[in-house]
Amino acid sequence: MAITRRQALLMGTALSVSLTAGACGSSDEGDSGAEPLSDADLRAALKAGGSITVWSWDEPMKPVVADFMTKYPKVKVDLVNAGTNTDEYTALQNAVKAGKGVPDVAMIEYYALPQFALAKSLVDLRELGAEKLKSSFTKGPWNAVRAGTDGVYGLPMDSGPMALFYNKEVFDKHKIKVPETWEEYFAVAEKLHAADPKAYITNDTGDAGFTTSMIWQAGGKPYSVDGTRVGVDFTDAGSRKFAESWQRLIDDKLLAPSTSWSDEWYKGLGDGSIATLVIGAWMPASLQAGVKAAAGKWRVAPMPQWESGAGKSAENGGSSLVLTKAGAEKTLAYAFLKYATVGAGVQTRIDRGTFPATTEHLDSPSFRDKKVAYFGGQRINQVLAESAQQVVPGWSYLPYQVYANSVFNDTVGKAYVGGASLRQGLKSWQEASVKYGKEQGFTVQ
Repeated sequence: MAITRRQALLMGTALSVSLTAGACGSSDEGDSGAEPLSDADLRAALKAGGSITVWSWDEPMKPVVADFMTKYPKVKVDLVNAGTNTDEYTALQNAVKAGKGVPDVAMIEYYALPQFALAKSLVDLRELGAEKLKSSFTKGPWNAVRAGTDGVYGLPMDSGPMALFYNKEVFDKHKIKVPETWEEYFAVAEKLHAADPKAYITNDTGDAGFTTSMIWQAGGKPYSVDGTRVGVDFTDAGSRKFAESWQRLIDDKLLAPSTSWSDEWYKGLGDGSIATLVIGAWMPASLQAGVKAAAGKWRVAPMPQWESGAGKSAENGGSSLVLTKAGAEKTLAYAFLKYATVGAGVQTRIDRGTFPATTEHLDSPSFRDKKVAYFGGQRINQVLAESAQQVVPGWSYLPYQVYANSVFNDTVGKAYVGGASLRQGLKSWQEASVKYGKEQGFTVQ
């Protein structure tokens, strides 16, 4: 999707997650027992009209809102950019605490969703009938909006199944075959840098989202969540597999020392000195907008596998739309939510670079078979849609993942500057996450 999608990968700042009386409990507490909203209820609310406030930094949301108000002229949608990523989350948390200024609808990334769900700031959308939309979405995003519970705390806006983006011109120049396994990928890293000391297989200076996504694909499950009981364990097999393997690239100085989304990084993607990215399916729009000089050079292939032919992937980034409990217009807000995530608004966002989470669009021939000129006419959505079906199930984020990500650079990040190994860094990250969780009142193992 749009370049701002990069915010799904940024570290973020810490938000308070202190558990207070009534701040948590079983997911069933959010189920009022009310009858789910019918389509007739939603049509009646749209016909009657009213006003709702939507917080979102997503650029494609602007035409979605404009089209929605054109279709339903009695509805006024006040679209507010309250900040990107954690800036919005801080503003939302402050508004909830103050009891005023809370929007009806808000955009929240998947990794941050558990924090707001646990604090009971969001509507459990089962009450409004969201459970019947389960088949409308791919498994990864649908699992993410359940926020580790039986509740449904948002509807997926998009998804980020991972793939290998590579510069075909660079690969052809050095007679490099597209790697299908990580072992082949590491071998390509050595070959490329030996042939051209200014070229690197990829960049990585330490990124929480990339690290957890790689562990996810490797089968790791470092986080476990059961209400206010959480576990943090970066010694599991998947975490060790990633740490020990990726360490080779760090030790042999085979990673470009460019920070993602910097001017230097964009330059490297354009001139071929950064030859690949292992990243979410929202990346095409960012390449097309930010690396125009490389048009026609890039291609997309399946994510390399830890075991040949395993066909496993992971999610990297992605956001949901939620309804806040403090919002006054629940029915009207839910009608907008459906329009934007399973209705006509989905195509509007796809047309502007969003990678959908909806099975209808992912399975559509018009989507899968679209040739993309920037990628040499390749039908890249076929690769990306296949990845969406291969996401390893069972992943969970901490109910204070925003905080955990904020201390990544102080822990795991040291491995990239020679202060520790990745395994040592993950251990430090685990210790910091456990300590914080206990301080906030969680039972942490």
